[in-house]
Amino acid sequence: MAQLAASQVAGTAAFSKFMHVLQLVADSEQPLNVGALVKASGYPRPTVHRIVAALLAERLLVENERGALLALGPRLIQLASRSWGRSDLRLAAVDELKRLRDITGETVHLAVPNGSAMVYIEKLESPSAVRMASRVGTSVALHATAVGKAYMAALEPAVLDPLLQGLPLPRYTGNTLVKLPDLRKQLEITRERGWSVDGEEHEAGIFCYGAVIRGGGGMPVAAISVSTLMFRQKDNPEQAYVAPLLEACRVISERVGEVPALTGADIF
Repeated sequence: MAQLAASQVAGTAAFSKFMHVLQLVADSEQPLNVGALVKASGYPRPTVHRIVAALLAERLLVENERGALLALGPRLIQLASRSWGRSDLRLAAVDELKRLRDITGETVHLAVPNGSAMVYIEKLESPSAVRMASRVGTSVALHATAVGKAYMAALEPAVLDPLLQGLPLPRYTGNTLVKLPDLRKQLEITRERGWSVDGEEHEAGIFCYGAVIRGGGGMPVAAISVSTLMFRQKDNPEQAYVAPLLEACRVISERVGEVPALTGADIF
């Protein structure tokens, strides 16, 4: 039994290393080479070489033509697309997300909580020629995004308080809220009015409006944001963006509430 337990622990540790390397590649804005992965992971170069070789063999990673840079492979992308396509949440939301994008003429994101971040699981681009650089699978900070603040404002104090105490508050722009009292105050405002804002807090020049999606029992399970560029923001944002956003969240929440599995905050 002791030998079996040791084997299970060793296997788990090895799997965690594989996942860590894969996550580093996924989170990087540019393709990485082995040297960069060694530095970022802290693993010995031979270990990284073995992990990369295995991931390449399984088509979870691919190399560029010169074999120096690595990116996510077709098998991983295929698995991910199947997961998103079959997600109860995404299926419940997709029609309303399209309607919201068409009404506002702006980029729409659907995000779910993942630890101390939100992860985009759907993005519908604005029809405008100027678009956002975000992508499905991106993790974004809770404190600096409309989706993150909408989600946190909907949490019960018993859940929110421990989350805030351990929450990193890095600065992204001059508008980012990096002091906990300031963040708490904005979450109170968000809770009272029912929608959140990201006033160029995560990226300069971009203003976002967010609202929460609730599952069974009223628990927050996801959030939606409408993102507009500052130079083309409409004169009456509450009518142009917030009203259709809240309606979309209301409709999706009703649909999600009918799905038994989508009853808690950690669904992804």
